[in-house]
Amino acid sequence: MASGGRRLGWTSGAGPTFLEWDVGLRQLVIDAWSWLNYKPVMADAGRPGSRAFPELAKTWVPPHELRRLAAYKVLASYDNNQAGQLAAAGGDASALERRELGDAAKLVDTALGYLLGSEQKVAVEGAEHADEETPTPGAAEAAAVQDRLRKWADKELLTFRVQQAERAAVLLGDSVMVLAWNPEKQRPTLRVYDPGFFFPQWDDEDEDFPSRVHLAWELPADDDAGLKARVRRVTYELGPISEDGEPGDEGAAAGGRQYPWEPGRTSNVTCYLTDAEWLLEDLKNGETLDRLPMDKASFRVRPDGTELNRLDLMIDFVPVVHIANTIPDGGEHWGRSILARVLQALDELAATDSDSSAASATTGTPIIGLAGARLPVDRATGKPQELQVKAGAVWQLGETGRMDALDTSPQLAELRARVDHLLERIAANSRVTAAGLGTLDATEVPSGYALKLALGPLDALIGMMRLAREHKYRLLFKMVQRLYQAGRAEGWTAGETLPTRLAWAPHTPTDRAAVLEEVVTAYGAGVLSLETAVAMLLEAGYPIKDASQEVERIRAKAEQEAAVRMAEAAARRGRDEEDEDQEEDGGSGSAGVRKPVGKVREREPVEAGR
Repeated sequence: MASGGRRLGWTSGAGPTFLEWDVGLRQLVIDAWSWLNYKPVMADAGRPGSRAFPELAKTWVPPHELRRLAAYKVLASYDNNQAGQLAAAGGDASALERRELGDAAKLVDTALGYLLGSEQKVAVEGAEHADEETPTPGAAEAAAVQDRLRKWADKELLTFRVQQAERAAVLLGDSVMVLAWNPEKQRPTLRVYDPGFFFPQWDDEDEDFPSRVHLAWELPADDDAGLKARVRRVTYELGPISEDGEPGDEGAAAGGRQYPWEPGRTSNVTCYLTDAEWLLEDLKNGETLDRLPMDKASFRVRPDGTELNRLDLMIDFVPVVHIANTIPDGGEHWGRSILARVLQALDELAATDSDSSAASATTGTPIIGLAGARLPVDRATGKPQELQVKAGAVWQLGETGRMDALDTSPQLAELRARVDHLLERIAANSRVTAAGLGTLDATEVPSGYALKLALGPLDALIGMMRLAREHKYRLLFKMVQRLYQAGRAEGWTAGETLPTRLAWAPHTPTDRAAVLEEVVTAYGAGVLSLETAVAMLLEAGYPIKDASQEVERIRAKAEQEAAVRMAEAAARRGRDEEDEDQEEDGGSGSAGVRKPVGKVREREPVEAGR
């Protein structure tokens, strides 16, 4: 920090908390997006991106949200190989010549692939014990809920929605998923929104979840349809239940409502939905998103004719889930992009690629200096013609003529070495690692243990990212169950919702042979149950679709093999008894007759040693 700076103090409120210093003619702002301060478009803390992103200058956009929205746009430009255009919009005209080869997108997609693993499954706690000989209490109910949730996930394309949301979270740092009950489909629907449309309203900084959430975006003018530019705002807000109540809403008129997920408890809180539009020309300065004039609003209408103006959703929660890519700092709510720590390195890489391209041009077609050359003359103009460096060209030189070529190959080699250095730096500082990015030479890895150590930072990164999402997906599945209960769907009875999580597959390859040997040894020694053994094989990547069904098949096969062994033992006993009877019948008259070898043996107890 430059000397002579004067601290202006901590600034907080509806927006992010940041520390602001007055350093000469510039401001030093430290907040959740201060890693972008080196960008000219983010240098102005008051109106960031006003030149590059004119849409952020709209009057309805809350001022404290501008830095977050500008940060999303900067990150999106890197993902689309437009960082050079962004720099040019900030005043650097030479940035238009920058070569961008998709390194930022590769880093995002690689981190996303490790985060998601090979598959994701809905897992209800306790469902794995439903097929045991003595299932735990509630295991059958948990298995039934798990089956219904997995069917819902298939119908709502949960895997596809998760990938949509997670790519936005990995790239931008945040993502938003919204649930809604669909009466026609008789199930909750799941939609993913751009985090730039998400504007939560925090009444108290200590609250875990906002009590009011706006989803807002601008709709452009459509001259053909005769529509003017407007802004749409969808609002979910928790508030007291109206005294009027709703038809069929038992208990609402008495000042409360009993929700099916909390039987016996009366609540006076419900969630209201408002979906409206405003013409941009009707909005004045100071009428920001949370202060739009309701008298100028045009409310949307559902297909059944219901106006979406404070519509009671009959639930006591806001059905919006915000996913952060990282665990937010204290007092913050927003995540950090996977590109945040290495953005300047990506700029350096693009600049080096551009210099390398220019150097390769002079290496392939070098600059040549001629002395004493006889230049051909253009017959039409009488002036010497310009020489071109190409294959088969012949130049006539005099007795003292000389030709010198500029060799730029050493500079080109140095630039390529710098590219490799920057890639290694990006891999290390992003914690995706060179092994994770696939740039590590396999011959440089002496053993599998060394590779495991090389992937250590990646393991920690994925563990942190999954931890940041763990309770958000638990919240999502809790909302799904409660929406089913509120919609009185078939099979969903009143009662507490069951804890449910999203189970991730391993993010790195597993030594399946070693896991199999460990499972066989531990199960054979009796220190592991069959359910745990199958779960370990499932996590190792074995093609087991359903652990409970696999356990049932294993037990059925074991019972079948036991029955076969019992039948074989009974048959052997019958043969032995028959042989003994024949020997007794022979008596002394059979002297000199040798006893058949292998026919007389000790009886083996049934299932002995098995």
